Amino acid sequence: MADDTEPSGAQQMFGDFASALVGFTDDVLFGQVWERSELSPRDRSPITVAGLVTSGATEQLVHHLGRAQDNGVTRQELIEVITHLAFYAGWPRAMTAMTVAKDVFENDPGKP
Repeated sequence: MADDTEPSGAQQMFGDFASALVGFTDDVLFGQVWERSELSPRDRSPITVAGLVTSGATEQLVHHLGRAQDNGVTRQELIEVITHLAFYAGWPRAMTAMTVAKDVFENDPGKP
């Protein structure tokens, strides 16, 4: 029986080039970690966004801002998370993250 599921983002990016990283991403991070019942995906999303903002990981932030919205976090809540972090993670990181958020939100007007 053939597997009709679409390849994951990690699979699309790295395929067989980095198969171990793809497996850890799909099976451990988005499988085991994100599916733990102790926190809902809606709770995990702002935590993840905060972690990415504080570490300056803006390339990953693009994906997780969309994922957060898919998990029920509003744009205004995400803007507030980034604004709040300006005082804890540093102004430059917050400004960079807000630039990314503005671009993500303007390029996907269908989400609230």
